[in-house]
Amino acid sequence: MISESIKQKLNAALSPELLEVLDNSAAHAGHAGAKSGGGHYHVTLVSNAFEGKSLVQRHQLIYQALGDMMKQDIHALGINALTPLENSQR
Repeated sequence: MISESIKQKLNAALSPELLEVLDNSAAHAGHAGAKSGGGHYHVTLVSNAFEGKSLVQRHQLIYQALGDMMKQDIHALGINALTPLENSQR
């Protein structure tokens, strides 16, 4: 299952305190991008690895951790990337 692979890769790379992966692929079944097999996912990740990083840098860390999955398995990825302090303040 792709959601589990996403979790494994992000856990290994970023040691998150919190990691949630939502598979929204079913809601996009007729979407042109879904025809190529890539799914729609949303990730909420809380990690110390994001400390001092810009939003773009945080997203780059996630894309890097997911590697080739971004080319084949994932068509769209929503990201909520927070430090533990930011997460405690929401």
